[in-house]
Amino acid sequence: MKIIRYLDSNGAEHYGADQEGTAYRIDGDIYGDLNVTDEAADVSKLLAPIVPEIIMCIGLNYKFHAEESKMPIPEKPVLFIKSSSTVQNPNDPIEIPTAYASHKVDYECELAIVIGKECKNATEENALDYVLGYTCCNDVSARDWQIEWGGSQWCRGKNFDTFAPLGPCIVTGDEIGDPNALKISTVLNGETVQDWNTDDMIFSIPQIVAFLSGSNTLLPGTVIITGTPHGVGMGKTPPLWLKSGDEVTIEIEKIGKLTNPVINEGE
Repeated sequence: MKIIRYLDSNGAEHYGADQEGTAYRIDGDIYGDLNVTDEAADVSKLLAPIVPEIIMCIGLNYKFHAEESKMPIPEKPVLFIKSSSTVQNPNDPIEIPTAYASHKVDYECELAIVIGKECKNATEENALDYVLGYTCCNDVSARDWQIEWGGSQWCRGKNFDTFAPLGPCIVTGDEIGDPNALKISTVLNGETVQDWNTDDMIFSIPQIVAFLSGSNTLLPGTVIITGTPHGVGMGKTPPLWLKSGDEVTIEIEKIGKLTNPVINEGE
């Protein structure tokens, strides 16, 4: 099932099920009993498919990206956090910070996991049982705040408003199959700048869920983003930073495309 979240023409928020290009309104709880009605969804505006409880983020999780970042392959998953205020809808703008200015804003295509039921101490064998589905994320990063001014941690550079576009939908696990066998890419202004596969992850999706749920409860609605492949702007010569007027699209096989324009904060 492909689950969307949207505003109708009266401004009311709903979930819907996209079935071969036609969306139908969902009744009930997407984490429990849901019913796909026969009422066509009145989609006035597509929203991020979820408002996360929290966004847990795995860094340096692709081999070639660790190499381009000139960092060693981690022995355990590297964790940082994004707040729910970073979430942005499909087609709405990524804002380059100007009040606390950044001049090194970067794109990162990432596969996002959506946890569907309370999860603690999962094993690698049963970890996928706790997953509702998957969506696309752009882990937008202010590299100057992340690396130069962040006090040795990454959260500041990752937590500006609009720095976590999500969408266009949540695709349930039964339609994804193996989440570590998906093509993943970023297209910036019509040029492909990242083009790889989730099979290059250092830590697999089951390993990530098991690690993050170890002695820790993951609540339904937790979003986990799983790292980016090589090709980020920071790794290019010269570096390729996002600027006002750009358009960036994240695409993941079996999920779809997440597109956002880029503006300066306050425009």
